[in-house]
Amino acid sequence: MKNISTTNLTLIALMTAVTCILGPLSIIIPVSPVPITFTNLAIFFTVILLGLKKGTISYLVYLLIGFVGVPVFSNFTGGPAKLMGPTGGYLIGFIFLALIAGFFVDKYSGKVHMYIVGMVLGMIVTYALGTGWLAVQANMTFEAALFAGVIPYLPGDIIKIIIAAIIGPAVKKQIVRAGYL
Repeated sequence: MKNISTTNLTLIALMTAVTCILGPLSIIIPVSPVPITFTNLAIFFTVILLGLKKGTISYLVYLLIGFVGVPVFSNFTGGPAKLMGPTGGYLIGFIFLALIAGFFVDKYSGKVHMYIVGMVLGMIVTYALGTGWLAVQANMTFEAALFAGVIPYLPGDIIKIIIAAIIGPAVKKQIVRAGYL
């Protein structure tokens, strides 16, 4: 990525914007301090469209935007305190989601079932990091944090993976056909 093109910069910025739009949209659930968000769905789409390097860059730009205080995180929040709070581990864990899912997209180009494997593995790493961080921040056991920060979200995350696996490759095909990738 030495000589990144204007088209690539535009695609990275566009997918960062999509994450900035979907990330703050959240649904509070009474059993957890962790809201349901669409950040992981945005990451799934981003890595399917852009691959490992550009997809991860897009998410890192999103994190930086939120870190400096722009309210792009869940519930329209931002700033360093959000990354240090109970859900910060999930936000950091999403870096690994982008890396792992992006690796599978690049390595197994066009094999949607392998994209799904990458997204699932990436989510497992995200869950592990986020749950560990939640346990420390909320002073709870890992098991309690697992039931607060992962278990209630599994059905929705499975649905997000399926949506991304169906729609993402179709959108990518159109972008390729238009000559942008």
